[in-house]
Amino acid sequence: MQATGNTRNRAKRIATLTALLAAAGGASAQAATPVTFITNWYAQAEHGGFYQALADGLYAEQGLDVTIRMGGPQVNSAQLLAAGQAQCIIKDDIGTVMARQQGIPLTMVGASFQYDPTVIITHKDVNSLAELEGRKVLISSSAHSSWWPWAKSQYGFTDAMSRPYTFNVQPFIADNSLAQQGYMSSEPFALQREGVEFNVFSLGQEGYPPYGNSIACSDELIKQHPEQVQAFLDASREGWKRYITDPAAGNAVIQKENPEMSSEQLAFALERLRSSGMVAGGDAATQGIGVITDERMQATWDMLLENQLVDTDKVSLQDVYTTEFVKQNPVMP
Repeated sequence: MQATGNTRNRAKRIATLTALLAAAGGASAQAATPVTFITNWYAQAEHGGFYQALADGLYAEQGLDVTIRMGGPQVNSAQLLAAGQAQCIIKDDIGTVMARQQGIPLTMVGASFQYDPTVIITHKDVNSLAELEGRKVLISSSAHSSWWPWAKSQYGFTDAMSRPYTFNVQPFIADNSLAQQGYMSSEPFALQREGVEFNVFSLGQEGYPPYGNSIACSDELIKQHPEQVQAFLDASREGWKRYITDPAAGNAVIQKENPEMSSEQLAFALERLRSSGMVAGGDAATQGIGVITDERMQATWDMLLENQLVDTDKVSLQDVYTTEFVKQNPVMP
């Protein structure tokens, strides 16, 4: 009888343990909600906070199974989001406005950078952007619907000054009369390696109002699962805080995803992120990393209206963004 009792007790304990493990496994599986996030270019330091959050398990701690997909010249992230292939993407203020104007249901929920990292690079004889009036400036096609109209109104630039930028610094190097657009941590690195002397003017620090590398999520996710949006944003902001402090884990993932990204380029970019205050400066210094404010969004909207870049019959400022999530659980630098 004793042996039978022991057998029964042992069976009960095994059954109980099995049930607990199954419940735990089920809860874990249920908590790991898949989220696909698409960046705006190949993996680089400008996405470091997201890769750091992935490497450090911050998304997993929030119950998310995040997949980061690289963007690039052939990737239309807004269309992929509209097709349900992504829940959140990197899309700047103006890009979000234009997407909504085209009927794509997405909303900006936070920002990686407190100002746009686009720069204008000049030769050393130019000491201010106003001095470029009348010179040729190499710009991308997308600039015509974003910062170029602002620059025209601010500095007297004209469309006759613009020339296509092919993402190659050699024309600038060969012609001392040219200026060109660039990314704060990219083209200056390439020119520095070539031994070229140049000046850099940050559009954001010159007063261009949009944020940089903003985060936009689908309206469906925001309405049906706001807790997932909050979790993604919380982990990403903590990821940015860690990345600008110690980027080793994030850089390892970046270089795995984009083997062409050198350690020297990452180090250069990180120094610019730190020294410029893009991540931790501005309103982020007092309101937390990733913050967006009504005042700044209004300034961007006013700039779009002034330059006739938005159709107010198709989209309103209130449609474009929400501060609901950045106000919760602030991550201070």
